[in-house]
Amino acid sequence: MGLFDAFKTPRDIAKEEIVEIPWHVIGKMEQLDEIVEQSKTVPVAIFKHSTRCGISRAVLKMFEKNYSLNDEQLKLYFLDLLQNRAISNEIAARFKVQHESPQIIVIKDGVVVHHDSHHSIEAEHLQKFI
Repeated sequence: MGLFDAFKTPRDIAKEEIVEIPWHVIGKMEQLDEIVEQSKTVPVAIFKHSTRCGISRAVLKMFEKNYSLNDEQLKLYFLDLLQNRAISNEIAARFKVQHESPQIIVIKDGVVVHHDSHHSIEAEHLQKFI
């Protein structure tokens, strides 16, 4: 802790802890076809998040804190479930993964190779798919 750290506000400290994550937001159904195609060259992960759920928020914060990959290693997509329920349902149907929230789904070569939900979601799990 430096001399001037004593003068930092909680907001300043929080800003320092924020890690920029290369999120790609899913907002259109057509993006699912693009995601399948992308997964043939680079693994893709979809993080399904409920903005009204405390568990989802806590898992997302921990995931972001521990995430260390870049876009060339893995494409990371974010889906706001409350805004995009139809897309979430299509993801469940298309990839044959029962809907849960929060949930992460990893797609490689057009098929799901891994999925986790709730407190089982860990950024470190993604390392084995790159």
